[in-house]
Amino acid sequence: MAADCEFCKIRDGELPSMRVYEDDRTLAIMDINPLTSGHCLVITKTHAPTLWDAGVEDLQAAMAAARKVAIALRTAVKLDGLNMLQANGAAAFQSVPHYHLHLIPRWHNDDKGFDWPVVPGDRAQIQAIGERLREALGS
Repeated sequence: MAADCEFCKIRDGELPSMRVYEDDRTLAIMDINPLTSGHCLVITKTHAPTLWDAGVEDLQAAMAAARKVAIALRTAVKLDGLNMLQANGAAAFQSVPHYHLHLIPRWHNDDKGFDWPVVPGDRAQIQAIGERLREALGS
């Protein structure tokens, strides 16, 4: 546990939360700063700041828990869609350095936005980065 980690403190009962789901590896709580009604978080119980630090088993468990909670959200709040977001590092706007998934219910015309303009990329650059990525993956 990181001594100052809010999510570790929630996991350990040191900070209050509205828990909606829990299993051996994950905990799902309601977000206290929701973008929309029903916005919740799936948190790994093992402290890992980012995707790069988290164990594969914890990541698999987080995805399985996210699916379970997303299905329940569909019933509970009658959503039209769902954003599942996960940020890594300050540059990606990660506010709590503990791996977590945001499940954000969406409705048509909810005025929350989330659209990036479609801008064609430089094909040569895409190809070059793809080749570097293949090399880094060892394929």
